[in-house]
Amino acid sequence: MAYKILGISGSPVKNGNVDSFLASIMETAVGKGIETETVGLSGMEIKNCIHCNFCLTKQKAGKYCSLEDDAQSIFKKLEGADIIVLASPVYFMRTSGMMATFIDRLRVFIFGNMAGGKLRNKIGISAGVSWLRHGGMETTHLSHLYAFMTLDMIPATVHSCISPMGASAVASNHGEGKFDPSVRIGILEDQAGLDSGRALLSRALELVELIHK
Repeated sequence: MAYKILGISGSPVKNGNVDSFLASIMETAVGKGIETETVGLSGMEIKNCIHCNFCLTKQKAGKYCSLEDDAQSIFKKLEGADIIVLASPVYFMRTSGMMATFIDRLRVFIFGNMAGGKLRNKIGISAGVSWLRHGGMETTHLSHLYAFMTLDMIPATVHSCISPMGASAVASNHGEGKFDPSVRIGILEDQAGLDSGRALLSRALELVELIHK
């Protein structure tokens, strides 16, 4: 059976460390025969949830939410995915603001009269990029993992790869926080971090196959 993975980047920096880390995970997926698609939130208009409760009773085909913005197209992609990756830089010890805004909008899949429960049993991967080795990586993962659990998704976890909570990479050399202007994409030098992305993808595929067995 062919599976599909959707990666969502919550970084404002196009083709920066987060996008590169997410691309590495997607390349691994392609090597395993998985169909891939990536969405960058920075190039989209994602409005704040206004808690109007439109989604509780008024959803219809192609209309998940009362707000008219780019979130609608992402919602459709989420429904068609088997594995969902939320990738974010560490901002103030947690996920980025644009990723948090997007997560808030996912209530359409919790209470929606049509879409409610549509993400249930999909596999979620949290991916994070921090500047410091211990600078908020796991609290960033928690931001994503709480979303997965609230949506009745199944988080992919691997104990033996930096953090059991998710794919984890550092952008500074060894996570020491020293700035080197000659290095733009520091995660490419973090082999352990890149390996953690591959490990999480393998675990997610294992879980998908169990679900569809």
